[in-house]
Amino acid sequence: MRVSKNSIHHLMSVFPSAMTPIERRASIGLAGIYGLRMLGLFIILPIFALFAETLPGGQSHFMIGIALGAYGLTQSILQIPAGWMSDRYGRKPVIIVGLLLFAAGSFVAASADNIYWIIAGRVIQGAGAINAAVMALTADLTREEHRTKAMAMIGITIGITFSISMVLSPLLYHYIGMSGIFELIGVLAFACIAVVLWYIPNPAITHFHSDTEANTSKLAEVLRNKDLLRMDFGVFSLHAILMSVFMRVPFILRADGLDAQHQWQVYLPVMLIAFGLMVPPIIIAEKKAKMKQVFMLAIALAVVSQIAILFLENSILGVAISLLLFFTAFNVLEATQPSIVSKIAPLAAKGTAMGVFSSVQFLGAFFGSAMGGLLMQLYGGNAVLYFAVGMLLLWLVVASTMRPPRPLVTKIYHLTELGEDAARKMQQALAQLRGVSEVLVVANEQIALLKVEISGFDEAAVEQLVKGV
Repeated sequence: MRVSKNSIHHLMSVFPSAMTPIERRASIGLAGIYGLRMLGLFIILPIFALFAETLPGGQSHFMIGIALGAYGLTQSILQIPAGWMSDRYGRKPVIIVGLLLFAAGSFVAASADNIYWIIAGRVIQGAGAINAAVMALTADLTREEHRTKAMAMIGITIGITFSISMVLSPLLYHYIGMSGIFELIGVLAFACIAVVLWYIPNPAITHFHSDTEANTSKLAEVLRNKDLLRMDFGVFSLHAILMSVFMRVPFILRADGLDAQHQWQVYLPVMLIAFGLMVPPIIIAEKKAKMKQVFMLAIALAVVSQIAILFLENSILGVAISLLLFFTAFNVLEATQPSIVSKIAPLAAKGTAMGVFSSVQFLGAFFGSAMGGLLMQLYGGNAVLYFAVGMLLLWLVVASTMRPPRPLVTKIYHLTELGEDAARKMQQALAQLRGVSEVLVVANEQIALLKVEISGFDEAAVEQLVKGV
């Protein structure tokens, strides 16, 4: 019996094979690169403010805040342009240049003898904006049916990296100092370059991916979408508050008798327990279609955590409990926000929406650390906590106006080569099927992307229609 190419494509969409060795290698390697890159940004958070005040110029908390968040400013500005450059000049060259910049900034910061050179180093670190290029290379090296899995690996790696950073940072500071930490970050960046050159496969074809890359023609549509703007404000606020916490909490712990080298004793149990506590709410949000309720409760829990620090700051146990509340809320919000963006973004603009979302996240990090430092300098440490409470309450109001995200999932189907006219007809036909919320047929990628309802979706009809192409 002769099997058509179309039937093979159809069977692959219905019964997707496991990841190939190349896909696994690419996914693991790129997740590692992304994780090590984020480790370099996260690992200084718990101890930087305490170290920076010992430097010339570090007596200004505002300058400490600028130094802590400076990477976020350049990262937010350059991330989307770096993704566009990877389309033109290749993924790997852009990633390697970005890692070289990150390494250079790390060594500048390591050799700094005042706060101003630290700021310069952090600005250079942020200029190594490789996130969009890494995502695009991941898309080049994985088939559509495995792309979500590859992106999930990157997401999990970021979460684990963040938790490890909170514990490792004070320990490394004790043994090798801040200069040693920056040097270690620089060495890791060179290790990442070696992984890119000799471990990550070269893509057979590099092309634009609408689900992972930003498109200039879709920017206006994304920036006009009120639901997406609410999510952008949310991630801006979340990372602003995260950075403001690390402008204040290390000083509180030190005042309670726990110096920088021993603050890991608080962060270790807090991060372990918070990591476990985040799982049930996320399952409820996704499986029970309670996304908005869980989202709102997490923001409210973050408000409670900041108020708790104000009242319990004279007790190490009290601060630890407050941080546990905060990081549980933070982990839930960090995990659910991209999922919500994916659900509400138009399929044709998903990559653009995620690019803007990520850029705003880094901008929030800069704003939070700078504002935290300024408030500490002008009004004292607790002004930072009042700022966090106020920003969270504003976010709670903004989030309350959002429509509950519909319980949708994205399905991907392979197609044979289609002309533009046939692709339009296919898109129209798929859109009429029961349970289909949105359709995008991308002729040049030979795929059909469908947002469908978790229940009530007539998948058999889709398969029959795709099979008949």
